[in-house]
Amino acid sequence: MRLIKKILKYIGVILILPTLYLIVSLVLTYIPVNGKKDNEEKNHTLYLSSNGVHLEIIIAKNDLNTIVLDDQLDTPQAQYFSFGWGDKNFYVETPLWADLTFVNGFQALFLNTPTLLHVTRHSSMQEDWVALKVNQKQLRKINQYISATFRLNGENKKIILPGLGYYKNDDFYEATGNYTCFNTCNSWVNTGLKQSDIKACLWTPFDFGLLNMHKNQSR
Repeated sequence: MRLIKKILKYIGVILILPTLYLIVSLVLTYIPVNGKKDNEEKNHTLYLSSNGVHLEIIIAKNDLNTIVLDDQLDTPQAQYFSFGWGDKNFYVETPLWADLTFVNGFQALFLNTPTLLHVTRHSSMQEDWVALKVNQKQLRKINQYISATFRLNGENKKIILPGLGYYKNDDFYEATGNYTCFNTCNSWVNTGLKQSDIKACLWTPFDFGLLNMHKNQSR
């Protein structure tokens, strides 16, 4: 009987923890920060995009500073650069959701794993992107945030992983930081917006909080 009680206790703990995580995540997702209006002219536009789970932030090439662009692969056709951050093993071994395995998912969520920046070059704006109007100071800060996420080698150069891009217009670079269930691809975007004084969630591991927030703001 004692053994059964212990087993039930452990099962209860296992079930409670993800439930608490989900509840806290949803509550913090719907608490906005940086919502105060300022008098500075917002004459620049950033964009958010999602594949249904994973957020990326998109910046026009003309709005990227030279430090972000240095050492990146570029083409004359590239007009927008999309930046996403995530677990290295997950990115490399799970190009499609059909490739997802329990081991990859568990490692990404619960182990302190190394990360990559996924950079995609776009020749034109996409219809499903969500626009964010920002001022010059906010633009400078988000540039600094992205720049600081690139891991540099001993010569202060960005470290590209050749041949690992999904298509011809994207590449992976070594990144700073470690991925956990508390520091996800979407919380990376959210943190960048928070640190740049752009409206964001208090904290979120999801994509929908930021997307809905800025969709509603643009109406």
